Amino acid sequence: MRYRLLFALLFPVCLYAQVKKAPDRKEGDGPWPQLIIRGVILINGTGAPAIGPVDIVVEKNRIKEIKNVGAPGAPINPNARPKLAAGGKELNAEGMYLLPGFVDMHGHIGGEAQGADAEYVFKLWMAHGITTVRDPSCGNGLDWVLDQKKKSEQNLITAPRIKAYTAFGQGSASIISTTTQAVTWVQENAKKGADGIKFFGAAPDIMKAALEENKRLGLRSACHHAQMDVVRWNVVSSAKAGLTSMEHWYGLPEALFEDRTIQNYPLNYNYANEQHRFEEAGKLWKQAAKPFSEHWNKTMNELLALDFTIDPTFNIYEANRDLMRARRAEWHEEYTTPKLWQFYEPSRVAHGSYWHSWGTEQEVNWKENYKLWMTFVNEYKNRGGRVTVGTDAGFIYELYGFSYPRELELLREAGFHPLEVIRSATLYGAQALGMDKEIGSVEVGKLADFVIVNANPLENLQVLYGTGAITLTNENKVERKGGVLYTVKDGIVYNAKELLDDVKKLVAVEKAKTGFKIQQPGLH
Repeated sequence: MRYRLLFALLFPVCLYAQVKKAPDRKEGDGPWPQLIIRGVILINGTGAPAIGPVDIVVEKNRIKEIKNVGAPGAPINPNARPKLAAGGKELNAEGMYLLPGFVDMHGHIGGEAQGADAEYVFKLWMAHGITTVRDPSCGNGLDWVLDQKKKSEQNLITAPRIKAYTAFGQGSASIISTTTQAVTWVQENAKKGADGIKFFGAAPDIMKAALEENKRLGLRSACHHAQMDVVRWNVVSSAKAGLTSMEHWYGLPEALFEDRTIQNYPLNYNYANEQHRFEEAGKLWKQAAKPFSEHWNKTMNELLALDFTIDPTFNIYEANRDLMRARRAEWHEEYTTPKLWQFYEPSRVAHGSYWHSWGTEQEVNWKENYKLWMTFVNEYKNRGGRVTVGTDAGFIYELYGFSYPRELELLREAGFHPLEVIRSATLYGAQALGMDKEIGSVEVGKLADFVIVNANPLENLQVLYGTGAITLTNENKVERKGGVLYTVKDGIVYNAKELLDDVKKLVAVEKAKTGFKIQQPGLH
C-alpha cells in the first residue's frame, strides 16, 4: 500500500513493531477525598503571572478551590486556610511552584528498534511533568495504543493521558486510491475508537476527502507534510481542508515559495537517502519568501484565519545545527538504553540516523534555517496563533521526557516570553486536543493535573530537566537545583524523582547484561 510504504520510509522501526506494554501501576498516592496543596506559587497556564502563596484544594480528581492565603514573605494566617477534611491529605509546597500538567503533542510510545518499551517511555514522560500525550501515528498499532489509553484513564498503569492519532492508511488491507476508499477508512478509524489521524501526504483529492470526513466526524488531525507529496499539497491546502495541526515545518516553506514551485533539489537527490533528505531540508527556509514580505504575511494570515495550530518540534532537529551538543547531552549516560544509543548512531537504514557526512556546512545551513523558522513561529504567536509543544523523541539523540524542557527552551529562543512558553505547553495543547474544558490550566472544576518544582521555571526553564540546573552556593559548591518533584495526574501524586530513579535502574540492568558503555562514533 502506497501510504503504508511512505509511513515505513518515514518511520521504518515503528510500523506495527509493538513494544512491551506498561506493567500494573505500583507508583503514586491517591486520589484522596480531599488533597490540599499548601502554600504553593501558582503559574496557572492561561498566561497570567505567578501568584502565591495559594492553597489548592482537590476533591478526588477535580480542583475544588484555589485560595490566596497570604503575601510573599509574610506569615500565613492559619485561620484563612481551607480546612482539611477527615481522610484528607496535605502536601506542604511552600516555596515551590505549581503549573498545569504538560501536554506533549508529538509523543511516540517507544519502538522495538530503539529498545524503548512503554514503562521506560511513560516514566520518563511522567518524571518531567507530562500528563497528556498525543501519539501521532500509533506505531505500535491502534489496538495496542487504545489498550494503554484505557488503562491510563483508569489509572491502572503509570502513564500520561493518551490521545491516539492513527497513521492514515494503517491497517487497511487494500490500496487507498479513491476518495471513496479514503472516506471509508476514516469512518472505520473513528469506529475503532481513534481520536484522530496522522497524515504524511497523499494525492490532493484523497487528502481533501479524508480531512473533510474526519472533521465532519468530530475528530482531529495532524500532518507531517512529507516531501514526496508536498509539491502538490502544502500546509495551506491542509488547513483549508480542516487539518488541526501541522507537525515540524515541512509544507510551510513550500507554501511561502514566490520564485519557484519545487524545492531546489540537487539532481542526484534521493529521498530514501536520509543524508540527502535532511541536508537539503536545512536549505529550504532560505528558498521561501522573506520574513514580513507580502506573501509571507498573506500565508500567515490565511493560517490564522483558519484557527490553525503549529506544533514545531524544534528539538527533534537540533542535532542538525549542533550534533555534538545533542550527542553529549548529560542525561544519555544514565537514562538512555544501550539499544536506543545504538539506534541513534550513524546508519544508512535507521530513520533519523543520517550522519553519513555531517559537518560545519550542514550545521551552518541549519542554524540559518532555524532563525527563519523561529521568526515565523514567533510572529504567528504574536498575531494570536496557537503554537504547541511536541517533541517526537526517540530519534536523532532526543530522549523521551528530557526533550520536553529542551523544546520549551527553544520556544524561548524563538522569542516567546516564559509565560507564553508555559501557555503553549499547557492550555494551547489542551485546546488543540479539544480537552481545554478538562485540562490545560489550573482552574476550579478542571482535572487535577499538576507539575510541582522547587524552583522558579520562569527564571530558568532548565530547572524542569530531570537532572535539574547547575547552581553555585555561597560556599562555592556546585549543586543541582530543580527537577520536577511531583507530577500529579488525576489527583494521584507521583514522586517524579522516584520515577526517574526507576528509569535509571532499568537502564543499569540493561547495561549490566551487555557490558555496554556509551562511546562516540569512530572513536572506539
